[in-house]
Amino acid sequence: MNKIFEIMRKTLYLICISAIALMLFIIFVQVVSRYFFGYTFDWSEELARYLFVWVVFIGSALIIGDKGHMAVKIFPEKLKGTVGGVILEIFIKICSFYFVLLLISQGFKMSTVMMFQTAPALGIPMGFVYSIIPISGFLMFLYILKDTIDFFSKKRFSEKKLK
Repeated sequence: MNKIFEIMRKTLYLICISAIALMLFIIFVQVVSRYFFGYTFDWSEELARYLFVWVVFIGSALIIGDKGHMAVKIFPEKLKGTVGGVILEIFIKICSFYFVLLLISQGFKMSTVMMFQTAPALGIPMGFVYSIIPISGFLMFLYILKDTIDFFSKKRFSEKKLK
């Protein structure tokens, strides 16, 4: 299972790096063409903006997978190794699942509803742009599920370990 997550992680990093490189190239060309020729491509700013949004959402899933998200560590550190710490960890996982499932369901609803509207310059349905919300939510769900399975598979629930 770890091998699948490692491949997914590398693929997502590659997508992010490629999207950032493309975004920087588009912005560079836009600046150069505006400065030297007084002309910009109509679609360049819009595509760069949508690439940025996609990078942020995919990056959010990657951060969840790397356990690098912002967190308040005061209570978990103080309660580590206690019954209260385990309960707090379970509560955090339940809240995380709830948030991610909300992100998936509402993101899917939004991307479905927005299929009728097209992007002004690119002419693509806005539902494709918004589709990254449920996609990243699903990726976050997978990472949180893996973390939860790892959490419950450790032998932390024995009477000797918990104070």
